[in-house]
Amino acid sequence: MMNENDKTEILEPVETPAENITEPSKDGRKCPKWLPPLVAAVCAVILVAAGIIGWNAYSGAKLAEAKEACATAADTVRNNANEYNALLNGDAADAAAVKAEQVKDSKTVESLGKELKAMAPEYEGCVAENAQGLDAAAVKLNEQADWYETHEKSLSKAVRAVAESKAAKRLDDAKTNLTAKLDEASKLLADSDGKVADNATRDALSNAIDAANGLKDGNDPAKIDGARKTLEDAINGVNASVQAKTDADAQAAAAAAAAAQAQAQAQSTYSGVSSYSGGAYGRTEGSTSGSNTYRGTTSGGSGPAAAAPKPNLNGAYGCGNSCTGKDDGYYHH
Repeated sequence: MMNENDKTEILEPVETPAENITEPSKDGRKCPKWLPPLVAAVCAVILVAAGIIGWNAYSGAKLAEAKEACATAADTVRNNANEYNALLNGDAADAAAVKAEQVKDSKTVESLGKELKAMAPEYEGCVAENAQGLDAAAVKLNEQADWYETHEKSLSKAVRAVAESKAAKRLDDAKTNLTAKLDEASKLLADSDGKVADNATRDALSNAIDAANGLKDGNDPAKIDGARKTLEDAINGVNASVQAKTDADAQAAAAAAAAAQAQAQAQSTYSGVSSYSGGAYGRTEGSTSGSNTYRGTTSGGSGPAAAAPKPNLNGAYGCGNSCTGKDDGYYHH
């Protein structure tokens, strides 16, 4: 028999909670069942935190990228707008002052007028506070930049067309004016032959005509206008020489007429006439040429004074017996 001391107490196994039961790990060691969920939870927290950090970093990067893109678009708009405005206030303003009658093709002036009426977009800039707003602003700014670039090109083309049409009109006018002046000069050169005081003026006109003929088909309106001016000066020189000869000829004719008149007057300055009539002697006073008249009866031969008888000298001019005859046929006291 076994005594009470020799009895062995049989212990019943103690049940443990399921969560405390360990499971062998891969390396054979056991770990609590609550550890994996804890690790998973920690990992989830870490992932969430990392995600938040990553999202914030991404958002920040996206915002910075949007800001940079918007700033670049804004710079492009400003540059394009400055170029457009410089053209608008410079060459375009000068071209706008050109009238339709000053150009060869009036349609160029009309086209420029339409370009000048274009309304430029209103600049807004990068005023958004988030990436989405900045991206939208950048899109609009890029559209504005394209508008300025496109209209700068079209406006420049219109300005150039007006300038070219004006130059073409000036060239045509220069050629037309030179041709007309050449016709005038050629006619004057032919008509003035032998009618100038200085033939060197006609030589200068001839040289000017030759020079103008060499330039009339050119493309430089300044040179063509210069040739026309030279022709005008040469024409004026010939006309002045023709007038000088005309005046000289008129003065010579007047001098010759005055000389002929003076000679005629000199030849008729002195003349005298004598006759016998009746028995009286008379003398007309008050003239540079004397006129003696004898009145009385005549007898005897004929002929001049030698054949004339002595007149009966009675009256106011009688000289009695003191009158004597002279060789000139007159009786003198």
